[in-house]
Amino acid sequence: MKPLLIVMSAPSGAGKSTLCDLLLQEFPEITYSVSCTTRAPRGEEEDGVDYYFLSQEAFDRQVAEGLLLEHAVVHGNAYGTPAGPVREAFAEGQSVLMDIDVVGAAAVRKHVAALPPGDPLREGFVDIFIEPPSLEELRRRLIGRGEDTPEVIDLRLRNAQAELDRAGEFAYRVVNDELDLAYRRLRDILLVKSGVL
Repeated sequence: MKPLLIVMSAPSGAGKSTLCDLLLQEFPEITYSVSCTTRAPRGEEEDGVDYYFLSQEAFDRQVAEGLLLEHAVVHGNAYGTPAGPVREAFAEGQSVLMDIDVVGAAAVRKHVAALPPGDPLREGFVDIFIEPPSLEELRRRLIGRGEDTPEVIDLRLRNAQAELDRAGEFAYRVVNDELDLAYRRLRDILLVKSGVL
């Protein structure tokens, strides 16, 4: 499998995490991208496993030196994707899976497009948007999870509409109407992009 930089985005509740988990289970040559953040570790989170936990100064230095594929401030904390570990994985023949929002995906797309022709990250870049069958189905799934208040569900649905409005920016779109079919479609995209199919 040719190394791929796999960027996946989706509205909350579309099933992206489940699809990512299935990919990682089936393909040991795909590694999950670990982001860096300025927020403090929570619970059992480990540095270098869940996130790279950085001071604001260290994070700002990474940004200034162009060492991040993308970065953003979310709820007052900075988050970003270090380029170094992605390049190291590529050098070892590994693909890298990034599970990020549409804004982060756009930043990675822009970064990769600016790389010279022939750069492995540019050659292996593939971005995929996971869609729910409908907003009504998404509402049903969010309610079914039983994790959110009606107000939070309404906010998630408004955010989902904004994300769906940007789905056309992605090279591939997979509707997660039935998990097995959606996974097969996702898998086929990656196998074609990596030159296996």
